[in-house]
Amino acid sequence: MSSQRPETEAPSVSTLQVIQSVAWAFFGVQSHRNRVRDFNSGKPLHFIIVGVLLTGVVVGLFVAAAQLALAFAAP
Repeated sequence: MSSQRPETEAPSVSTLQVIQSVAWAFFGVQSHRNRVRDFNSGKPLHFIIVGVLLTGVVVGLFVAAAQLALAFAAP
Protein backbone atom coordinates (compact mmCIF):
# COMPACT_ATOMS: atom_id res chain seq x y z
CA MET A 1 0.00 0.00 0.00
CA SER A 2 1.10 3.50 -0.68
CA SER A 3 1.28 5.97 2.18
CA GLN A 4 0.81 8.97 -0.08
CA ARG A 5 -2.03 11.29 0.74
CA PRO A 6 -4.35 12.47 -2.02
CA GLU A 7 -3.69 16.01 -3.12
CA THR A 8 -6.28 18.50 -2.03
CA GLU A 9 -7.42 21.08 -4.50
CA ALA A 10 -6.90 24.73 -3.72
CA PRO A 11 -10.17 26.61 -3.26
CA SER A 12 -11.48 28.08 -6.48
CA VAL A 13 -11.40 31.81 -7.14
CA SER A 14 -14.90 33.31 -7.22
CA THR A 15 -16.24 35.31 -10.15
CA LEU A 16 -16.18 38.50 -8.08
CA GLN A 17 -12.55 37.88 -7.13
CA VAL A 18 -11.64 37.39 -10.81
CA ILE A 19 -13.39 40.65 -11.77
CA GLN A 20 -11.66 42.51 -8.93
CA SER A 21 -8.25 41.11 -9.86
CA VAL A 22 -8.66 42.09 -13.51
CA ALA A 23 -9.94 45.54 -12.59
CA TRP A 24 -6.94 46.13 -10.30
CA ALA A 25 -4.66 44.85 -13.06
CA PHE A 26 -6.02 47.63 -15.31
CA PHE A 27 -4.54 50.08 -12.81
CA GLY A 28 -1.36 48.05 -12.33
CA VAL A 29 -1.89 47.43 -8.63
CA GLN A 30 -2.49 44.12 -6.89
CA SER A 31 -1.61 42.85 -3.45
CA HIS A 32 0.94 40.07 -3.26
CA ARG A 33 -1.53 37.85 -1.39
CA ASN A 34 -4.19 38.21 -4.11
CA ARG A 35 -1.68 37.66 -6.89
CA VAL A 36 -0.49 34.43 -5.27
CA ARG A 37 -4.12 33.34 -4.79
CA ASP A 38 -4.89 34.03 -8.46
CA PHE A 39 -1.87 32.13 -9.75
CA ASN A 40 -2.43 29.16 -7.44
CA SER A 41 -6.22 28.83 -7.60
CA GLY A 42 -7.43 30.72 -10.64
CA LYS A 43 -7.98 29.40 -14.13
CA PRO A 44 -6.26 31.49 -16.82
CA LEU A 45 -9.24 31.26 -19.18
CA HIS A 46 -11.48 32.99 -16.61
CA PHE A 47 -9.05 35.90 -16.30
CA ILE A 48 -8.70 36.16 -20.09
CA ILE A 49 -12.46 36.23 -20.66
CA VAL A 50 -13.06 38.84 -17.95
CA GLY A 51 -10.10 40.88 -19.23
CA VAL A 52 -11.48 40.94 -22.79
CA LEU A 53 -14.95 41.86 -21.56
CA LEU A 54 -13.69 44.65 -19.30
CA THR A 55 -11.49 45.97 -22.11
CA GLY A 56 -14.59 46.14 -24.30
CA VAL A 57 -16.45 48.03 -21.57
CA VAL A 58 -13.60 50.55 -21.18
CA VAL A 59 -13.32 51.07 -24.95
CA GLY A 60 -17.10 51.48 -25.16
CA LEU A 61 -17.02 54.11 -22.42
CA PHE A 62 -14.26 56.03 -24.24
CA VAL A 63 -16.22 55.92 -27.50
CA ALA A 64 -19.41 57.06 -25.75
CA ALA A 65 -17.56 59.91 -24.03
CA ALA A 66 -16.06 61.02 -27.34
CA GLN A 67 -19.45 60.91 -29.06
CA LEU A 68 -20.99 62.88 -26.23
CA ALA A 69 -18.24 65.49 -26.40
CA LEU A 70 -18.70 65.81 -30.16
CA ALA A 71 -22.46 66.14 -29.78
CA PHE A 72 -22.03 69.09 -27.41
CA ALA A 73 -19.23 70.71 -29.39
CA ALA A 74 -20.00 73.95 -31.14
CA PRO A 75 -20.88 73.38 -34.81
